[in-house]
Amino acid sequence: MTAVQLPSGAIWDTLVGQQHVVEVLARAARGEAMTHAWLFTGPPGSGRSNAAVAFAGALQCERAGCGECHACRTVLGRTHADVTVVRTEKLSIGVEEIRDLVRKSALSPNGARWQVMIVEDADRLTDRACNALLKAIEEPNARTVWLLCAPSAEDVLVTIRSRCRLVTLTTPTAADVASFLVRTEGVGEPLAAHAARASQGHIGRARALALDEDTRNRRAEVVRLPARLTSLGSCMTAASNLLEVAKAEAEAQTSALDTKEKAELERSYGIEGRGKRPKEYAPALRDLEKGQKTRAKRRVLDVVDRSLMDLVSVYRDAIAFKLGAPGQLVNEEIRVDIAMLARRSSPEEHLRRIEAIFTAREQMLEFNVPPAMALESMMVALRLEGGTR
Repeated sequence: MTAVQLPSGAIWDTLVGQQHVVEVLARAARGEAMTHAWLFTGPPGSGRSNAAVAFAGALQCERAGCGECHACRTVLGRTHADVTVVRTEKLSIGVEEIRDLVRKSALSPNGARWQVMIVEDADRLTDRACNALLKAIEEPNARTVWLLCAPSAEDVLVTIRSRCRLVTLTTPTAADVASFLVRTEGVGEPLAAHAARASQGHIGRARALALDEDTRNRRAEVVRLPARLTSLGSCMTAASNLLEVAKAEAEAQTSALDTKEKAELERSYGIEGRGKRPKEYAPALRDLEKGQKTRAKRRVLDVVDRSLMDLVSVYRDAIAFKLGAPGQLVNEEIRVDIAMLARRSSPEEHLRRIEAIFTAREQMLEFNVPPAMALESMMVALRLEGGTR
């Protein structure tokens, strides 16, 4: 297979370390092996959504993704009339949202090319939403393309994934991520290298670590926790602090958006200041606040989940250090802590700690266990043997 020559500044530039995927999508945009439904899978931060949006731009571009024309710019700016992106801050995507999307997919595109429907969180579709989407994919319009994104193919209903062409993204290397940060954000090489290692290949996380000192400081506190878990009291304190920091970060992310949404709702009902509120306003406000509460809960869980993955990286480093594995540690800056953990516990004990972290993650994300309870139980399981009670 001959590699596709990508122009400088092309729409594919956001796909870090995904050359094979770029070649496949660029060929499809040129009409080779094109199909009506695609499923983009890959680990968090690998760029599933970026790949779907880049492909949508290439499909609308007369030059299959030049990155410079009006079509490319409007798709990347999320303003193209024939590209619809569905994402959610909630725990799931419901049937009504998908039905609206299916109705739009039945329309002819405004332009001369494609009607592109992107579902960024296809793994969060409810059963009824899956059934509504399945019918649209089974009976596609000639000029409609569906682009679904999920962590893995198994996260999508089998009858849907069997009708999609699978595109699998991989975790980019630390070198690829560091080079991307230097090239696109102007970050110095030492900081870029640190952010790339600490993010473990997650592009968005790497960018945040490289550009925001507070983000770096919060992560530094999390990865230092394992060495401090020497007593029951320290475990309870660590669980409480981790959750409080997550809530504060989530609040900072959502408060401005909540205020803006409420102001927009008031404007839509013609409410100025303390003016009289129509009777339809109260139920609309309740629905808005319910959605905001769900979004806030999801944000907290997302922040906690990120911290759990940072903790996992510490124990993996301890195992690698103990076994003398080659290569740089993810958490090179706390090598002294890593050496202590390796000295005080066996690799098997660290594996049990990693299992405890994933158990807590499953409890919170899948079984709706209160985060405080799950984190307290987890921290106790992470306690260093020989510590005080």
